[in-house]
Amino acid sequence: MRFVLASASPARLEVLRRSGLSPEVSVSGVDESVVATTDPSDLVVELAALKCRAVAPAHLDALVLGCDSVLWFEGEILGKPYSPEAATERWQRMRGRSGVLHTGHCLRLGDREVQRTVATTVHFANVSDAEIAAYVATGEPLHVAGAFTIDGFGGAFIERIEGDHLNVIGVSVPTLREMVNQLGVGWPTFWS
Repeated sequence: MRFVLASASPARLEVLRRSGLSPEVSVSGVDESVVATTDPSDLVVELAALKCRAVAPAHLDALVLGCDSVLWFEGEILGKPYSPEAATERWQRMRGRSGVLHTGHCLRLGDREVQRTVATTVHFANVSDAEIAAYVATGEPLHVAGAFTIDGFGGAFIERIEGDHLNVIGVSVPTLREMVNQLGVGWPTFWS
């Protein structure tokens, strides 16, 4: 059976590959601004579903996965900062504190669909202004939810994680296995 990832995220793709899958990639092109909610769990699962449903009609014989992530920090949803100024400001606020990374998962096979949201608490190190400037200069935090990664330069600035660390990278593999099983497909079916 084919597995399709409806995401342009290289980190998600790498997590799936390291888990034994060989996903095809089909980017949805969904306009994320169409979803307006102040609840991070609702937001990520709605966006994941939109991405999945946009790609699924072209892949009716495959499992199609859509995902989306945001950081919930001090009552605010933080997506991708896009600019160095926004990334710097976020890190100055986040250092020494913690936030909750929410990832929505939507998996379809034909006309059947399952959805899940996974939340993982991330504790940020109390980094200096010089460290923040150096990290932002790498460009890494500009295009990722919350302005950080744990699988790149940013990993040095994360003190600890409570919950699924793969969720923070962009896809909870244990959750995905449960979703695959719920749709009647065995997880080892996808191992390369």
